[in-house]
Amino acid sequence: MAEVKSMFREFLPKQGQLPVEGVTTMVLCKSKLAPLKSLTLEKLEKIQQATQDTICQQEMAEKEHQQITD
Repeated sequence: MAEVKSMFREFLPKQGQLPVEGVTTMVLCKSKLAPLKSLTLEKLEKIQQATQDTICQQEMAEKEHQQITD
């Protein structure tokens, strides 16, 4: 049989661990919790809160203006 040349060379490290393919092991990693609110929902809530604050400020200004004119 003819030997097939590969474009990859075999490499064996002289230090450290040798990777072994085909062996699966458990890997412990830090758990990641999904946010309860999406970013879009948080942005919408901020916009709504800003709008409510603006309306409240306008109402307070109108009340003060009415008290001054009375």
